[in-house]
Amino acid sequence: MGHSEQQNNQCYEFGPFRLATAEHRLYRNGEVVLLPPKEFDLLLLLVQNPGQVMNRESLIKSLWPNTVVEEANLNVHISALRKVLAESAGEQHYIETIPRLGYRFIAPVTEVNGTATISSASQLLVENGAGSLNQNAVTAVNNHAAAVWSSGRRWAAIPLWLLAIGLLGVPAFLYFKPVRSTGAGAPINVVPLTTYPGRESQPAFSPDGNQIAFVWSGAKDDNTDVYVRLVDGGNWVRLTDDPGDDVNPVWSPDGRTIAFYRSSHDGDGIVLVPALGGAERKLTGVWANRFGFGSHTWIHWSPDGKWLVVSDKTSAEEPFNLFLLSPETGEKRRLTSPPASVVGDCSPAFSPDGQRLAFVRVISALVGEIYLVSVNGGEPKRLTFDGAGVSNLAWIPSGREIVFASRRDGKNRLFRIPVEGGGAEWLAATGSEAQYPAFSRDGSRLAWRQNTSDEDIFRLALKSGSENVPPIASLIVSTALEASPRYSPDGKRIAFVSNRSGSDEIWVCGSDGENSIRLTSFRGPLAGSPSWSPDGKQIVFDCRPEGNADIYVVSAEGGQPRRLTTDPAEDIVPSWSRDGRWIYFTSNRSGRLQIWRMPADEGDAAQITRQGGFEPVESPDGRWLYFTQDRGSSSIWRMPTAGGAETPLFDFHQKNYSRGWTVTSEGVYFAVASSNTQSTIKFFSLSTGAEKTVAEIDRVLPSSVSGLTVSPDGRWLLLPLFARRGSDLMMIENFH
Repeated sequence: MGHSEQQNNQCYEFGPFRLATAEHRLYRNGEVVLLPPKEFDLLLLLVQNPGQVMNRESLIKSLWPNTVVEEANLNVHISALRKVLAESAGEQHYIETIPRLGYRFIAPVTEVNGTATISSASQLLVENGAGSLNQNAVTAVNNHAAAVWSSGRRWAAIPLWLLAIGLLGVPAFLYFKPVRSTGAGAPINVVPLTTYPGRESQPAFSPDGNQIAFVWSGAKDDNTDVYVRLVDGGNWVRLTDDPGDDVNPVWSPDGRTIAFYRSSHDGDGIVLVPALGGAERKLTGVWANRFGFGSHTWIHWSPDGKWLVVSDKTSAEEPFNLFLLSPETGEKRRLTSPPASVVGDCSPAFSPDGQRLAFVRVISALVGEIYLVSVNGGEPKRLTFDGAGVSNLAWIPSGREIVFASRRDGKNRLFRIPVEGGGAEWLAATGSEAQYPAFSRDGSRLAWRQNTSDEDIFRLALKSGSENVPPIASLIVSTALEASPRYSPDGKRIAFVSNRSGSDEIWVCGSDGENSIRLTSFRGPLAGSPSWSPDGKQIVFDCRPEGNADIYVVSAEGGQPRRLTTDPAEDIVPSWSRDGRWIYFTSNRSGRLQIWRMPADEGDAAQITRQGGFEPVESPDGRWLYFTQDRGSSSIWRMPTAGGAETPLFDFHQKNYSRGWTVTSEGVYFAVASSNTQSTIKFFSLSTGAEKTVAEIDRVLPSSVSGLTVSPDGRWLLLPLFARRGSDLMMIENFH
């Protein structure tokens, strides 16, 4: 096909290349370059969005719709494209890799025979048929553009313009102008803020926007402390050095003080520290962490500096409330009084004008909705209605929208929603596994935490066998989340939770971890906590298709799940009685989490415990019911299944692993954190009351999911562990 015929196609030119869509061909200096269909489609996606970050998940969904594909497949095609574009190892003249996020096409792109001309990182375009860049200029600009985008330095854009003008000559400048990516303002630029080892999280901009406070677990990935550094780079300054965990930093409006929440053995509370470092002042104690809610003890400073808003509660029975707290006098005013059926109100943030508060009302353990309330009190207004796991939020400084983190489709993502109501829009540039949004005061910068963790299910040998197997090894593995393993009664299968299909669903695989089959397809609502029936034919679990959690049962061979509970309260973490007649579950129907029991073939539920109860499990002989006293509690309790006193059995003193335990006929296996990078598996003997160490593991358990299960023959213990754990801070410049 001749060149004149190519002009009739929709074509994109970059450097010596021309991408012709109608012909589905790539040309280099007029010569056809062989390009497989998948690489062509991938290249087209990139060049149609020059200068914009294309996150890996969106690329995978576009290239392989309705198919579960590993990220490794995308990596293979990206590598193949680099070879076609003659990019040597380490070079990024065309395709830039954005660490932990995705890819961006950085070379200048011109759309031929279109009404608009597109430009990428160079921000130059040719208008009015004014010719094209000579190849030397293109190469030089491309080289410089790659350096600009990969370094993340805003000031580097100025030398880029000077370079373009110098190479092309002053007359050529008359034919070039900058273009905008979306909306008004300069092009959006996604850059990493921190890439330290360990976990960085919870960014907070200083009032002048030049500094950022954040939480970091340090180079050793141990306890978290508060740090401050310049946004544009430089060394960090460590503000706290306490053996406890310091989290949720927030600046005072005058920029002189940082408030944060401390969880330590000496007591939990809100602490103030000078932003330049200095003596700390404990403002008040906070009781939230006593009840396993410390991660939600979010605080925020009012724009006039007179109040902090905190999430707290004064007893185990009541839900979490929002309080206004004076940093000067310690005066405390109750602001919200949520219904007893919900977990409570958390993650508050003052509006830019200080007149309203946005917060998350936690309906159940994994579901929350955004509400708005006046600082003078009154009935809160509900803003979201989608039953997703909203966790934290930030106001866009204009006051017209809120950006929030929500666990939808099995991923933590950032969304924006108008405060006057309307649909939520995914901020695709922030990718997946994004949390803790924070804005600079002028609204031009958005920072967030980018999670890089991966959870797999590992197998620990409890008894030696004939096989030559390692003491611990990964068993159920993917690049997604794998959690909550449960052996079937015959030990031949494992039920577990995974979001490898895009949402948290119930899966089943063989005892060797192979041949995984998805049993549920809720496609959004979170399904979890699977438990086998004694005959191995059914699996009971909890799910939240209508927001609040209910109990469901599904055949172990698949099929339509059957709903067992319909109460508007939170019904979660079910398990079967050993005789198969009953299903136990946890519910807050009475105003506090208690253990309830209902007939397995449906019927009315009855409350079993009176002093609090969570995650019930019957002993193998069916005589005892074991449970923890509350969500986040580390005390193991038990009571006779026939009825009787509720008594504490032992305490493993680890709130973080409160769900990391399981019962056998001999005793209780449980996990504790040796450090922030190591775990210890222990065993409590029911006959002697003694504890012993079973294994030391150089990994940690996820704190939010149920964990341990032992094979019926007692040989193996399964547990979810972080295959890798980390997070970095990312930032969008020129947000709009």
